[in-house]
Amino acid sequence: MITSPNNRLHFLDAIRAFAIIMMLQGHFVYTLLADEYRDTSNTIFNIWEYFRGMTAPTFFTITGFIFTFLLLKQGTIGIDNPRVLKGVKRAIKVILWGYLLRLSLYALYAGGVNPSFYYVDVLQCIGTSLLLLIGIYLIASKYGVVFFQNTILVIGTVIFLLQPMYEACILEFLPKTIANYFTHTNGSIFTIFPWFGYVCFGGFMASLFLKYLKQKDFYRYAIMVYLLAGFVLMYFSSSLLMSLHDITSLEIFKSVAYNNFLFIRLGNVCVLFAVFIILRNLVSHPVVTKVGGKTLSIYILHFFILYGSWFEFGLNRFFYRALAPTEALVGALLFVIGICALVLCYFKYQSELKLLLHNLLEVFYKKTSINFLNISATIKDNMVRSYKKIRYNKR
Repeated sequence: MITSPNNRLHFLDAIRAFAIIMMLQGHFVYTLLADEYRDTSNTIFNIWEYFRGMTAPTFFTITGFIFTFLLLKQGTIGIDNPRVLKGVKRAIKVILWGYLLRLSLYALYAGGVNPSFYYVDVLQCIGTSLLLLIGIYLIASKYGVVFFQNTILVIGTVIFLLQPMYEACILEFLPKTIANYFTHTNGSIFTIFPWFGYVCFGGFMASLFLKYLKQKDFYRYAIMVYLLAGFVLMYFSSSLLMSLHDITSLEIFKSVAYNNFLFIRLGNVCVLFAVFIILRNLVSHPVVTKVGGKTLSIYILHFFILYGSWFEFGLNRFFYRALAPTEALVGALLFVIGICALVLCYFKYQSELKLLLHNLLEVFYKKTSINFLNISATIKDNMVRSYKKIRYNKR
């Protein structure tokens, strides 16, 4: 995350690695575990489901944290900040991959586009969230870093508090392609709200982190603050929201308190941050750092193997909700190891593989060109002979 290897905050890579591994095993088990084993009265299944629910909040929070940390770490402010252009390019790349992964070649061959192509998934949501964060930064940074910091804190809080209002919106007046970013009605898995809220909170955390990082005993205080914030959010946020309802008589506070999963999950993320800061000296292994730095590639590869992507020919085609718990457990372990190993091996031998691919394409091109010339010559000769024969017959 930080340009200097000696200053790199390895626990951030570890959190991203944890999140991507949780995503891999979560998608594998959720997709392939047989229905009869999805027993909500089973303690093990409930624990798995609870921790699986931490994956997306962690991903969005750490995305906002890392991007804001790098953004504010630069010496320049505003549009001249080199991280702005890099962030825009990265966001567009992520959004494009989000759409490409849902494209079906069979639907294209049939002359159309599959409906799921327009669904907004995690990649489109993350990419759009980054663009929004950059936009807020460009506007708010004119008034100073503190103003930007407070702005994203307020935006994140408002997004969480208004969840009951926008959750029920259908937005029929908008084109589906745009509406899918705001509503689940048409099949979208992730929408800008509430997930952009986690990105904002991650950005706010990063601004505080960067401000106090060089202070004496910073990590000790950071651990205490994260644990305290997590404890309050998980166990007292609903009560605090009900108190606000009693004071203001605003029903929105009561509605959020009765379905308070956003603030509770933010509390989970805070505790997770504290745990990884505590273990920061134990999670700096190069493999952990590499896995945390290749989350997009890992996500793309897992999508192809598990769901089939362009070819609709993935593991879910053969084992959809068909595995027993032991099979799902072993399969998930092998799936996680296999995906991570393939991605890391690719980047380790990236130059050699690109050279090999280039040579293969070159050979293929030469052979294809020769065959094409031979075929063209044959066709030309046949046409000439046919023409001469026609002229001879006419005579």
